[in-house]
Formats: sequence, C-alpha cells, structure tokens
Amino acid sequence: MAATLLRGEVACVLQAAEYHQYNGAYRPPNVPLHEVRRGPYDGQRGAVMRDTNGDLPKTLAFPRRDPRVVYEYDGMKGTTAVYRYAPNLSPVHRGLMDAVAEQYAEHAAQQAAKKGQA
Repeated sequence: MAATLLRGEVACVLQAAEYHQYNGAYRPPNVPLHEVRRGPYDGQRGAVMRDTNGDLPKTLAFPRRDPRVVYEYDGMKGTTAVYRYAPNLSPVHRGLMDAVAEQYAEHAAQQAAKKGQA
C-alpha cells in the first residue's frame, strides 16, 4: 500500500549511478564497475518536497547534518522522482571503495590459497 503524500510532496526512489554520475569516479584496481555504481541507500523509497517554485531538489544528501552520501536528481519515471547515487559528490565514496577493494583482495587471496591446497 502506497503512503499518502502531503501537498507539494513527490514520491522518490534512490537508485544506482548511471554513466553521468559515475564517470570519473574513484575506482581502485580489480574492483568491478557495478561496485562503483552502487550506493548505500539504493532501493530506498520516500518522498521529496517541491520548493516554492515547484522544483524538486537537485540532490539529496545523507545524513542531513553531515552529508556523506549524495544522490542526484535524474528525472521522473511516471509520478516518481528518480535520484541516482553520485559517487563524485559523495565524500564517503573513496573510503567505501577502498573497503570494497580490501574485500576483493582478501577473497582473491583465499581463492589462491584454496587452489594451492588442491
């Protein structure tokens, strides 16, 4: 069941980055592109409020007090505003990618060790 929207609100969804958002974003070696595209809040739904001119916000930043993750407005899909993860605008992106690279390296080392035992 869909939530009731207040006057001026528009339903929104947060999605993975597309080329426009991830182009030029930090990507460590051996980390697949799909990891760069993924944002921590992808799939979340909610509502955004139009401003006094009737425009939607250009970006959404989380958390509000100390923005670390940014989603950028990408247009409307029917009656829902689509916001895409913006790694180039997100201060936390480099740290996230370094942690992902670490996980990929650990997994590769484990796989190599298993092959050595076989």
